Amino acid sequence: MAEFVHLHNHSHYSLLDGAARIDQIIAKVSELEMKSFALTDHGNMFGAVEFYKAATAANIKPIIGMEAYVSPGLHTEKRTPTEGKRAYHLVLLAKNDTGYRNLLKLTSMAYQDGFYFVPRVDKDLLRMYSEGLIATSACLSGQVTYHASRGDYDRAKEQAIEYDEIFGRGNFFLEMQRHFTLEGHEFEREAIAREVIQKVSKDTGIPLVATNDAHYVSAEHHKAHDALICIGRGKFVSDTKRMKYDTKDIYIKSTDQMVELFKDVPEAIENTLRIEEMCQFELETKVNHMPEFPIPEGLSLNDHLDKITWEGMDRRVKNIDSRYKERLDYELDVIKKMGFPGYFLITHDFVNYAKQQGIPVGPGRGSAAGSLVAYSLGITDLDPLQYDLLFERFLNPDRVSMPDIDIDFCYDRREEVIDYMRDRFGHESVTQIITFNKLKARAVIRDVGRVLEVPIKETDRIAKLVPEELGIKLPQALKKSPELKQASELDEVHKQLFDYSEVLEGMNRNAGKHAAGLVIAPGKLTDYIPLYKSAKDGSVTSQYDMKALEDVGLIKFDFLGLRTLTVIQEAVELIKKFQNVEIDIATIPMDDADVYKLFADGLTIGLFQFESTGMREYLKKLKPTVLEDLFAMNALYRPGPMGNINDFIARKHGEQKVTFLHPLMEEILKETYGIIVYQEQVMQLGSVIAGFSLSKADLMRRAMGKKIKSLMDEMKEEFISGARKNDINEKLASKIWDLIEKFAEYGFNKSHSAAYSVIAYQTAYLKTHYPVEFLAANMSSEKDNTEKIQGLLAECRKLGITATPPDVNASMVHFAPGEGKQIIYGLNAIKKVGYKAAEVIMQERLDNGPFESIFDFCSRVDSQSTNKGVVEALVGSGAMDTLPGTRWEKFLSVEDAVYHGQRVQTLKNTNQTDLFGTGGESAMIREPELGDAPAWNNMDMLNREREYIGFYLTGHPLHGFESEIQTFSNVDLIDLTATRDEQDVRIGGIISGMKIHYDKRNNQMAFFTLNGLDGSIEALAFSDAFTKYKEYIANDSRVYMEGRVSKRSDDDLKILVNKVIPLEEGQNEYAREVHIAFDPALMVGKLLDEVQILAKRYSGACTLIFHLREGEKRERIMLARSTRVSANRGFIRTLRESFGDENVWLS
Repeated sequence: MAEFVHLHNHSHYSLLDGAARIDQIIAKVSELEMKSFALTDHGNMFGAVEFYKAATAANIKPIIGMEAYVSPGLHTEKRTPTEGKRAYHLVLLAKNDTGYRNLLKLTSMAYQDGFYFVPRVDKDLLRMYSEGLIATSACLSGQVTYHASRGDYDRAKEQAIEYDEIFGRGNFFLEMQRHFTLEGHEFEREAIAREVIQKVSKDTGIPLVATNDAHYVSAEHHKAHDALICIGRGKFVSDTKRMKYDTKDIYIKSTDQMVELFKDVPEAIENTLRIEEMCQFELETKVNHMPEFPIPEGLSLNDHLDKITWEGMDRRVKNIDSRYKERLDYELDVIKKMGFPGYFLITHDFVNYAKQQGIPVGPGRGSAAGSLVAYSLGITDLDPLQYDLLFERFLNPDRVSMPDIDIDFCYDRREEVIDYMRDRFGHESVTQIITFNKLKARAVIRDVGRVLEVPIKETDRIAKLVPEELGIKLPQALKKSPELKQASELDEVHKQLFDYSEVLEGMNRNAGKHAAGLVIAPGKLTDYIPLYKSAKDGSVTSQYDMKALEDVGLIKFDFLGLRTLTVIQEAVELIKKFQNVEIDIATIPMDDADVYKLFADGLTIGLFQFESTGMREYLKKLKPTVLEDLFAMNALYRPGPMGNINDFIARKHGEQKVTFLHPLMEEILKETYGIIVYQEQVMQLGSVIAGFSLSKADLMRRAMGKKIKSLMDEMKEEFISGARKNDINEKLASKIWDLIEKFAEYGFNKSHSAAYSVIAYQTAYLKTHYPVEFLAANMSSEKDNTEKIQGLLAECRKLGITATPPDVNASMVHFAPGEGKQIIYGLNAIKKVGYKAAEVIMQERLDNGPFESIFDFCSRVDSQSTNKGVVEALVGSGAMDTLPGTRWEKFLSVEDAVYHGQRVQTLKNTNQTDLFGTGGESAMIREPELGDAPAWNNMDMLNREREYIGFYLTGHPLHGFESEIQTFSNVDLIDLTATRDEQDVRIGGIISGMKIHYDKRNNQMAFFTLNGLDGSIEALAFSDAFTKYKEYIANDSRVYMEGRVSKRSDDDLKILVNKVIPLEEGQNEYAREVHIAFDPALMVGKLLDEVQILAKRYSGACTLIFHLREGEKRERIMLARSTRVSANRGFIRTLRESFGDENVWLS
């Protein structure tokens, strides 16, 4: 039987060009019973490790390579040649470890130094790093093949000889391909190229090799692959002038198919086996490459870790008893046996550096908070014994894997720690980590729908029919959702949409950068891994993702930026500055009743992880009294376990009996009232009930959580057997197992929940005792997020705190406390002002006193920092309202003021210092006068304010409508993230930012922002709705909008408009009841007679309801059954004049 090896193949790591996942490739190669296969993605080695492991597991010999891009000149030159191509293709395959290492170097240099449209190397680099590599001449874009396809024998031969010299005789092969068009004709250029290449081979002795340049696994995937090409290039499938392969042949063909294609040149088939035999590279995956860490002379890593850990515990633990000693001995022993002392020493080093530099560090994150060693070293700040946190959840000696300590740093200063690591270990040894954004179920439908020109509204509808389940795939979704299945069968276009989407689902869309990951090598990174450089921002990352880095034994750390730590630090600094109180946030009392009351009252806006609408409602019911209550709520408030919250609350308040299946469970579950909340509880139950070691119990937890059935079945038998030894019969043991299994899937990491609840408590402490400073710090942190700022301002109003507008004579750079319960708006938060200008303004005022006019301001503040745009923003935002003149007068004078300021500063800089003294100098630069101009009307002023601040601050166009908007709107704009997808909503507001677009049928549709009282939302009126309500959909229109929530994520949310009516018509449209409250003892009969007369005059469809308030607490409600009234504004205004505003309302 003939044999053949595919040596030129692309996976989805050839981003938006290859349409084959690694698992699909391996399945296909296995099906074809091929013994070996090569992966040669375009210019990169992104998928090398995943491919190597998957192939090896399937008993397929993996050949690692890439299809390089070779520059016609130096790879560092960024120019397009007058003839030929910007870069030629060349397939490179690793023969051995040296070849693999040279591939790492070449692809890294191609991205870092040679990127010009594509990552390029040049022939000088190839000469330098050719050892251990096999090269083949590639497709029609290869340099030899390119000339051959044009019938240029001499140039083709010349290039072939050069490559043969570069790689050495026997290591360069002339590649031949044979593909057919969709109409069944052979590609003419390939036929010409083959003829020339065969002649070159004959004349030079350079061997031939047959390839197929596979881009997908099966012929039927060619249309999906074509759609992928369109996704990558922003084209429609129907576009006839775009790049197109025009073949369905570039798939993984069988040996028989390839032999048949090249039966006229059998040596080209045979040489694939020759190359396969030459490639003997094996990837080393069972070794850890720990960076070297400097330690004191005479000590080993183990000794040094022991020394500083015990010293740390002596400092941090007041009463060290046997529990602490035994736990620390145990943890250190495990760490040393697993070979991880260096990891802990490095982590301790950079955390210690951050703390020494005053960079806030979180108290812990993830399972690392369960380690006493981490606590003793100052890596975490939670005593794991105090909170019953388990080391084995973090580092399990029975499950050998790299430790994973994620550290939170102040958001603004995280980069300082990363820079420290680069300086400490060398810039060539440290980099960030790549990620790949994938085409998930909903995303792939939207992308494919776009290139098939399916209307946006329709693709959005279909995408939302995919059930919101983590990791759900389209085939599963089609089975679960009858509506989705129906959509897939509507017509031929919908069928294509689903066919292509199913093929492309799960493939890589683009490369990104891990938000926190940092990888460190013991030497140059390119000795171990390939590097990638983003063409967008120039940032350098690994080419291997986090999993692959772990597989090749490199150590990674997560440096996360947590904005809350920045807020805490800023608040503490404000408290010291404005109240002269020093707070050490790490030592605040954790049993402050007032703090728990804040949680119990649901006043948690601005508090870390506890501010969502749903969480606030649960907190009001729970009324937490201890830190452990917060641990539990933080763990329960997430999909899955959320269903247990009401039981947890009822049990805490004694409304539901707490029971345990066995007395041994009580000690473990009493903290959570008999409900299994934490993964650690699952482990403890396995230990106490079945006698498992905590390490083994962790394996049980993982098996349950990941639903590994074979392992679960095996462990269940051991669990029941172990339970028997504790006198627990099989029936009860099985029942306990089932209970544990039920909760294990949703159980949360207690260590993480505890650490983050501590941060939440710290923020609550600051808000309780120093609300002005805390909320000012919060607003400074969120200055670029107008939605957040509006929510925080609403919270200020709720707490009786006044937020004053920006003022050049009072504002600091950031938001800051004013007199009493007051926050002064920060200059830095005004759009177009910026930090530098804000700092210069503030410093000039502090140094030389308040500004007296716009002209005085411009003459004193450095014109390089405060240009015309900055001054306009200051005027428009109201920050110059305390200076003479109206906003409009000052706005018209900005140009004169800036010019005046420049003249003054120029004269000052030429040493004419007596500028404003006596004599002629004063007259020479006399301050101009403001021009006469009418004041802006209120709407103009507010619109300018919104332009420069992001929302209305000193007033609101909706003033006078507050009560009815709150009554008739069914959602709060502050809490829109709490809405669900496709929820029907009604919101009152004012329209701004309207843009007209045209749909596929050339009908108008409108995008706009609806600004409410405390927030705003993006809205989209498709052509039907826009045509119907066009007269109301305009900038500055005050309206009620009805529609449906379109929610891709909390950050991608809009309203699809169904109906729009003027705000003034809202009362008549939506009111169903008119309410009047009064004290009958004080009410004059004549007034009631007047109500009766008015009711007849304003008859309508609303029920009239009287609230008779007799004393403070007693109220009787009476319905005027025979009277129906209108919600007419005149009627309501008259009633309020008679009974008082607060005693008349609508519902």
